Amino acid sequence: MKSYIPSAEEVEKKWHVVDASGQTLGRLASRVARLLTGKDKVIYTPFLDTGDHVIVVNAAKVRLTGKKLTDKIYRHHAGYPGGLKEISAGDLLARNPEKLLTEAVVGMLPKRKLGRAMRKKLRVYRGLQHPHQAQQPDVFVL
Repeated sequence: MKSYIPSAEEVEKKWHVVDASGQTLGRLASRVARLLTGKDKVIYTPFLDTGDHVIVVNAAKVRLTGKKLTDKIYRHHAGYPGGLKEISAGDLLARNPEKLLTEAVVGMLPKRKLGRAMRKKLRVYRGLQHPHQAQQPDVFVL
C-alpha cells in the first residue's frame, strides 16, 4: 500500500480569526502555531506547507502569568559594539503587542525555509479591526 502525499496545489488554505483577549500568551501561541503548520489537518505532511492563514485580533489584551511582565526579557543585538538591546515583556506589551505575540508564535515554527513561509501567513493586530474581511475568515474558538 502506498502512502498518500498531497501536492502543493491540492492543499486548501482557509482563513481563521483568533481573538487573543484574555488568553494566556504561550497557550495561544502554541494553538496558532498548530494552525499555521497544518498539524490539525488529515493531509498534514512535514515537508509541505499545509497550514492555514491566521488573523489574531486584540493582541494588546493578551495575558502573561506570574512575574513574566517584569522578569521576562527579550534581547537582540544590533551588530555593533555595545549594541545589546533589552526590553521587558511588560514594556513590549505596552509598546508593540503585535511583536510580542509574533515572537512567541514564530519561536514555535520550524527554523528553515518552510517556517519562513508559514510566518508570512500570520497577521497580528492590536485591536479588533482587521483589513481581511474579503477573505471571509472563520472565527476560531480556542
